[in-house]
Amino acid sequence: MAEAYSTLAKPTILVVEDEAPLMTLLRYNLEKQGFKVEEAADGQEALLRVSEARPDLVLLDWMLPALSGIEVCRQLRRRPNTRDLPIIMVTARTEDQDAVRALDTGADDYIAKPFVMDALLARIRALLRRSGGVAAKGTLAYRDLSMDQDAHRVSRGGKPLHLGPTEYRLLEFFLQHPGRVFSREQLLDAVWGRDIHVEPRTVDVHIRRLRKAINGDDEVDLIRTVRSAGYALDAEDH
Repeated sequence: MAEAYSTLAKPTILVVEDEAPLMTLLRYNLEKQGFKVEEAADGQEALLRVSEARPDLVLLDWMLPALSGIEVCRQLRRRPNTRDLPIIMVTARTEDQDAVRALDTGADDYIAKPFVMDALLARIRALLRRSGGVAAKGTLAYRDLSMDQDAHRVSRGGKPLHLGPTEYRLLEFFLQHPGRVFSREQLLDAVWGRDIHVEPRTVDVHIRRLRKAINGDDEVDLIRTVRSAGYALDAEDH
């Protein structure tokens, strides 16, 4: 059964879409699921809306008037207060390199038009779960890397790190199983969920982003790549 949200804790979704019929359809279905919906018809309006009130998630169309969704995503990731804002890119572009480009720019997920509404709703709920943190679980640590699950903060050597919601959940899973090698398919099931269809190469993009976030120039790489097997939280300096 699809989960709905109470009026006391309605997540706010900013829908950035210039096609009025699609905007109407999205608003109807999102509100039906208990979400609060804000609208923006172009990229500039989207940036303004986020500046006025930070939403819980942005559903961002790629092809927008004046300012593209890719540029909106890029600008949001540059701002300290929105660098971890959950973003799902929606586009009619279906080439694999476009999906990778969207993820590389900072989007947490990507769905191509035309999409099944239930699939989009599942992705939204999954991303909101990942970005919402976990309650009262304490601290996870590996070497000088630490995750405070209650405060939803990550640091290395005492220095705060900034992770997007997907990278946070990926690191959380690794910290729960240090040293163990996981295949891309296992990571997809654990982090994205079995009910979400995501290409295995998406894992590689997020691993790359996680590495960039947790490894400084002079620091040991804490993510080990195991050829033909997958990835592990396991430094290779021993």
